Amino acid sequence: MRLVACFLFLCILGPAQCGNILVWFTEASHWINLKIVLDTLMDRGHNVTVLMPSASLFMDAKDSDRFTCQPFNVSVSEQDMHDHIENLMHFMMYEIDHLNLLQIHIKFYQVFSKDQDICLVYCDGVLKSPGLMEKLQHQRFDVMLADPIFSCSEIVAEVLNVPLVYTFRFSVFNTVERMCGQIPAPPSYVPGAVSKLTDKMSFTERIMNVLFYLSQDALARLLWRKFDNYYTEYLGRPSSYCEMMGKADIWLIRAYWDFEYPRPFLPNFKYIGGIHCTPAKPLPKDMEEFVESSGNDGIVVFSLGSMVNNMTKERSNTIASALAQIPQKVLWRYTGEKPETLGANTRIYKWIPQNDLLGHPKTRAFITHGGTNGIYEAIYHGVPMVGIPLFLDQPDNMAHIKAKGAAVIMDFNSMKTEDLVDGLNGVINNPLYKENAMRLSRIHHDRPMKPLDEAVFWIEFVMRNKGAKHLRVEAHNLTWYQYHCLDVFAFLFTIVTAVLYIFFKICKCLIIRYCFRSKQKSKRE
Repeated sequence: MRLVACFLFLCILGPAQCGNILVWFTEASHWINLKIVLDTLMDRGHNVTVLMPSASLFMDAKDSDRFTCQPFNVSVSEQDMHDHIENLMHFMMYEIDHLNLLQIHIKFYQVFSKDQDICLVYCDGVLKSPGLMEKLQHQRFDVMLADPIFSCSEIVAEVLNVPLVYTFRFSVFNTVERMCGQIPAPPSYVPGAVSKLTDKMSFTERIMNVLFYLSQDALARLLWRKFDNYYTEYLGRPSSYCEMMGKADIWLIRAYWDFEYPRPFLPNFKYIGGIHCTPAKPLPKDMEEFVESSGNDGIVVFSLGSMVNNMTKERSNTIASALAQIPQKVLWRYTGEKPETLGANTRIYKWIPQNDLLGHPKTRAFITHGGTNGIYEAIYHGVPMVGIPLFLDQPDNMAHIKAKGAAVIMDFNSMKTEDLVDGLNGVINNPLYKENAMRLSRIHHDRPMKPLDEAVFWIEFVMRNKGAKHLRVEAHNLTWYQYHCLDVFAFLFTIVTAVLYIFFKICKCLIIRYCFRSKQKSKRE
C-alpha cells in the first residue's frame, strides 16, 4: 500500500511541475534544430503544441506522435513555397556574381518582399481564424517558442499574453538582434552578418562595415513596413514589427564562441550553438566496409545540404573529376544525374549519416556548403573543412571558419578541378588545419553545460518566472537619440558654449575697460 501511495504521489507531482508550450512553425534546418529541443522538453514531461500549416515543405503531421499538432489553413500551396525557394537559390548560386551592388539590393528586396507576403499569409491563417485563436486562449500556454525566420509569433504571443522565447542562428543581415533586441554591435569590430568580414578590420573594411550596417538597416526598415501596417491594423493601435520582436524574453542564438567572434552581449541573449551534435554512432555495415577499405588514406565526407538538387552537369563533372584525383575514399551526398567523371574512389548516396561519418576516426576532411548544422558537427568532431558556400549565411559562416584557421574556401561557380584538388590536399596534408579544428572542438566541449541542456533550462526558466523581463535592458524604452546620448551631448555642448560665450564677453569687457583707462591716462599725461 505504501508503494502504491508513493507511486500515485509521484504521478500527481510530475504533471504539476510541467508546462504548456506553444510552438510557432518553421522550416528546413530550422525545424530540425527546433524539433530536437521539443523532444527534450517532452522527455521532461512538458506538453508541446505545434502550430502546423496546411502547406509545409518539411513539417509533417506524422511527426506529431509525441507532440500535439494544431493545424491551420493557409492560401499558399507547397508548390508556391518550393518555387520561391528555388528562385532564391538560383539567384544566390548563379546570378549574384554577375550583378552590381545596386542590382543585388534590388533583387534582395524583391525576393524578401515575396518572402514577407508568404509570411503574412501564415499570419492570416492563425490570427484571422477566430475559432483557432479562441482555442489557443483557453489552453493557457506558459511560453511560446519560435524561430523568427517566419514572422508573426511575436504578435500571437502578444495577443495570447504569453512569454516569448526565440531560437535561431541569426536574422537576415543581423538587423533584428541589433535594432529590435538592442544587442550592442560596434561596427569597429563587430562585422555585419553575411558581410564576410572578420573582427580584425582595416580602415577600409571598417568603412565598408559601417556602410553595410547603414544599407542593411535601411533595407530592413523598408521591408518591415508591411508588418508594421499589418500589426497596427490587427491590434488597433500604432505598433511595429521591431517593437513586437523586442518584447521577447529570451533569445537563444545557435552559435558559440568556438565559431563566433568576441562581442558585447546582453543577459537575455544565450549562445546554444551545437544543440544537435551527438557522439558518432556505428555506420551501416556496407558503408563501414567502404570506409575501412580506405586504409591509412582515410575518407572525405561531402555534402552540400538537403536543398541543393539542381546542380548543373558541368559543375557536377568538375567536382567529380577533382574527387577522383585524391587518394582518399569519398562519400558524397548527391541527388541528380550521375556525373560522367565519377571516380572509383567516390560513392554517391541520396542520404548519409553525416554526424556519424564526421565522428569516424578515418575522416580526414569535410566538404561542405557552410550550413550551420554541418559546421557545428565538424567542430564537434574536430574535422577541418573545404567550404563551397552557396547562399545566404553560408559564405559568412565559412569566412568565420577560415579566419579560425580550420578551412579553405572555394567559389562554386568559378572553381576548377585543380582548385578543389589543391584545396583538399592542403587541408588534409597540412597539420595546421587539423590542429585548429581540434582546438575549436576543445573550446566547443569546454563549457559549463551542454548546449541542449542550456536551451531547455532557459525555456523552463521563463515558464517558472512567468517571463524574463528583468533581463531586458532599458534600451528598449529609449529613443534613438537617448540611446546614443545625443540629448546629453547637446545639453553639455550648450552649457560649454554658454560658459565660453560668457567668458569671452567678460574678457572682452575687461580688455575694453583696460584699453579705455589706458587711453584716458595717456591723454592726461
